Amino acid sequence: MATKKPELPPVDPRLTGENGFLNFLYVAWTQGLGLPAPTPVQYDIARYLDSGPRRACIQAFRGVGKSYITSAFVVWKLLLDPSLNFLVVSASKSRADDFSTFTLQLMRELPFLNHLLPSETGRASKVSFDVGPAPASHSPSVKSCGVFSSALTGSRADYLIADDIESWNNSQTQNMREKLSETIKEYDAIIKPGDHSKIIFLGTPQTQESVYKCLEDRGYSTRIWPSRVPDSRETKGYGESLAPMIREIAEEAGKPTDPMRFGELELAERELSYGRSLFALQFQLDQSLADTDRYPLKINDLLVMDLDPEVCPEKLVWSNDPEFSWRDLHCVGYNGDRYYRPLKILGDMVPYQASVLSIDPSGRGADETSYAVVKSYGGQLYVHECGGLKGGYGPEVLEKLSVIAKRQQVSGVIVESNMGDGMFTSLLTPVLHKVYPCRVEEVRHNIQKERRICDVLEPVMNSHKLCIGRKVIEEDFKSTQDLPADQAIKYQLMYQMSRVTRLRGALRHDDRLDALAMAVQWHVDALARDTDRQMQDHKDSKIDAEMEKFLAGALGKTRNSGPVWMNL
Repeated sequence: MATKKPELPPVDPRLTGENGFLNFLYVAWTQGLGLPAPTPVQYDIARYLDSGPRRACIQAFRGVGKSYITSAFVVWKLLLDPSLNFLVVSASKSRADDFSTFTLQLMRELPFLNHLLPSETGRASKVSFDVGPAPASHSPSVKSCGVFSSALTGSRADYLIADDIESWNNSQTQNMREKLSETIKEYDAIIKPGDHSKIIFLGTPQTQESVYKCLEDRGYSTRIWPSRVPDSRETKGYGESLAPMIREIAEEAGKPTDPMRFGELELAERELSYGRSLFALQFQLDQSLADTDRYPLKINDLLVMDLDPEVCPEKLVWSNDPEFSWRDLHCVGYNGDRYYRPLKILGDMVPYQASVLSIDPSGRGADETSYAVVKSYGGQLYVHECGGLKGGYGPEVLEKLSVIAKRQQVSGVIVESNMGDGMFTSLLTPVLHKVYPCRVEEVRHNIQKERRICDVLEPVMNSHKLCIGRKVIEEDFKSTQDLPADQAIKYQLMYQMSRVTRLRGALRHDDRLDALAMAVQWHVDALARDTDRQMQDHKDSKIDAEMEKFLAGALGKTRNSGPVWMNL
């Protein structure tokens, strides 16, 4: 005979109804965790969790406690209905497990919730557990897993909580973001049918092309709580997503929205630490900086192909047809950015007319010593190498740069002299002359760096005159993988290229891009040539050569030997 489940203890009426969850949150915070009462922003998030739409995306500044609030929401819903099933998905399994662990902790800390603790006969791990009164079910009361976990397959739930599924580790490239975007489409197949079911995203954008941006196009409603009250211009950028309570205090623009969590000084310190761009993302939830119109250098404008170190095509024709995209290259640009092969390769393979190794010294070793090798034919530029070396002015760095110059057989070397008063050049020259004797010259700039970089590269890229070797992009991505993900991407050339603006201090690291701009500037004279004219000149010279061969073969003499009839 089946054991009859014990009757559930009655639920305090104050924990039911319209304000039931708000009251529960107060009790959980103050009695269960020993915390101060929830703040107005936390209450507002709680209210949206409870009464918001079935497909919701909650974006709130880091540190507001949105995961804790949602964990309390899970416990409260199970208190009212132990038959419900919750699936918690996070960027990593460990983070998802932290969510479910905190949920169990709440049940232990509050006596009136103890009956919800897993029984000896039910599932009782932090990965998946059943609350004590839960009826028999294939699905546990609470289950946690990583966003790409195979455990998602076959899962069923009344509520799916996607808690910070986007992280630096899974969103730094376009391919990663697309994989994440496709994965979350499966959530609608997991959720049970019915009006009571919900999918709730909790998150803070990690990139300016956050996966959260696509959710509204998929029928989700977004609600945003920034850390500071936005001004009128910023408010427009949020559209209808800005929390109404924030709109109601619009006259306090610039003030903290939740001073009980973060005061003005605390926010100012974090902005200084994070940097303007990252602070805008993670504390202001402002993704307007992702507007590509603000970024003059477009990855889509590049030509990407395998390059020969000695010869190049006479002419390349650009295309952005998806058929010609490189699908196996990591692209750290924006959504929609791709690397493209040339549509056509015209003319013969000809030797490069000029080549240069540009070097941007790191100063005293605080950053990278960056370099770029750019070669040219006609008006087309070819990037053969671009990277960065640690070690400042050390002999190993000088040796590596000299080897690069030799390997690429450059016409000359140019060195940025703004730092060190020419010391780097003095140290490099004798080492270079031992390995590969060539001309070394210094260049000095008196124009704001960001503006100079954009002014040099933008017209070249807009006219599709910059071709980058496929291996350059591969090595650029690989070269920083020993660094933490949130740091690695900022040292990469392609990230710097797609994020630079003309504003001073637009990037914390721009050394590789600066080295590339220096090399391109060196080729300005080559860019002034007309490629089609160059091809015609080359064709004419070939015709002349063939004519010489014909005359020599037919008459036995060359035209330079004088009139043929004079020698008969």
